[in-house]
Amino acid sequence: MAKAEPRTVEAEIKLSAKNVDVFYGEKQALRKVSLDIPARSVTALIGPSGCGKSTFLRCLNRMNDTIRDCRVTGEIRLDDLDIYASKVDVVQLRARVGMVFQKPNPFPKSIYENVAYGPRIHGLAETREHLDHIVETALQQAGLWKEVGNRLNDSGTSLSGGQQQRLCIARAIAVAPEVILMDEPCSALDPIATAHIEELIDELRQQYTIVIVTHSMQQAARVSQKTAFFHLGNLVETDDTKVIFTNPKDERTMGYITGRFG
Repeated sequence: MAKAEPRTVEAEIKLSAKNVDVFYGEKQALRKVSLDIPARSVTALIGPSGCGKSTFLRCLNRMNDTIRDCRVTGEIRLDDLDIYASKVDVVQLRARVGMVFQKPNPFPKSIYENVAYGPRIHGLAETREHLDHIVETALQQAGLWKEVGNRLNDSGTSLSGGQQQRLCIARAIAVAPEVILMDEPCSALDPIATAHIEELIDELRQQYTIVIVTHSMQQAARVSQKTAFFHLGNLVETDDTKVIFTNPKDERTMGYITGRFG
């Protein structure tokens, strides 16, 4: 009897973009971008400055809605939800798809209040004890609890740059998102703080879907499982990170990763 071929397990797709165009007024920033983002893994978006990678990232939780004259067409789905459908509550969407920005931006409040803010406004905590538990858990997940657990009343802005960025990550995960978007989260940090964030990303991917924009190809190679290369508003190619960095199909990708342009 012939031996059955082993079945390959299809990755669960968490976010799916189809034919996404983005315009700023008359200028087209993205052209017909289609990309599937697998669940519980890290997808890195790479490419030269101005190629559209951050624009695409902001499409995934409708942050582009806040930019005047920005228009997005095409379809983006979070599981089965068309996130650009008129009935979608953008506040709820951004709770499911959190964001960590390039520059750490803690609120001018205590460390505790920074993390408690989201659960409070979304009504996630039933009691003060429950809220305390959410704050502690988020800070532990962000690798910050040991450093700040005994000074939760200190201002979030009193922390070092790397600690502030981990506080922003704790703030994002406190509302139990499914996806975390990171827009060059280490570009303002020193190498030691960057290493902390990269270790944290590797831990968080066990539980969350992460999409990271990075200008550092070394960082993309270290932290991601999938990589998508953007150039001049086009998604040139996407594949397993190992393949993109060792055997890309497109000459433009090869030119970028070997430093011929960028």
